[in-house]
Amino acid sequence: MLILKPHIFNKFHEISFGFITKAGGNKNDLFHFNMSYNIGDKRENVVQNRAKFFEQLGLTNKSVAYQKQVHEDKISVIENDGNCGESDALITTKKNLGLAISTADCPAIFIYDRRKKIVCGVHSGWRGTSKRILEKTVIKLTDQFNSNPADLYCYISPSISQVNYEVSEEVAEQFNEKDLLKKDGRYFLDLAGANYRMLIKCGVGKSQIQVSQLCTFEFSSVFHSYRRWGKESGRALAVIAMKGYE
Repeated sequence: MLILKPHIFNKFHEISFGFITKAGGNKNDLFHFNMSYNIGDKRENVVQNRAKFFEQLGLTNKSVAYQKQVHEDKISVIENDGNCGESDALITTKKNLGLAISTADCPAIFIYDRRKKIVCGVHSGWRGTSKRILEKTVIKLTDQFNSNPADLYCYISPSISQVNYEVSEEVAEQFNEKDLLKKDGRYFLDLAGANYRMLIKCGVGKSQIQVSQLCTFEFSSVFHSYRRWGKESGRALAVIAMKGYE
């Protein structure tokens, strides 16, 4: 089992984080260590895969919160595990509660407020990015929790790279020039870069942001990639939690 652990959270002993890869799954399994119940995989496989992953993070199936990701800009503040309804961003102040973001090319962004002791998980595909869900999450932290961007530490997960992410002109029109590469009449979108620039705009320091340079499409032997595999793609989970004793 290969779990990615970004260095940006290493200095915080209270943070548990992991981004699961396909490595460690059964190679004869169509979905390769899949974490989603919604793509046709056997439920018992998913339960077993999640349990193995969560155990490595000091969590269980009963201490992780999920959402039904709908590619919108709804943000949920939660205190309970399990299915938290439709949204694309989760925020909690509760310790020992993991926040799970599902992905198979879209960036998953995680935030830790080191002073207020808050964690966030954000799913930001092209629709969420165009609606600026990450920026709205940071604004919610500052407005509702009195967070200071100087205290936020952020990780942008592996996602599809710009060179491999061609979009239609209709999609491209929703983004600014910094987010796009136009070549031979085709448009290529930089999702990770667009979200990085949102964090900078919100006042988060460059040294407090880690952006993975790993492309899920290019390294699809390691990562789930919907753009590469379509309906045969599994889904990864990335989970953040604050350790502690209630």
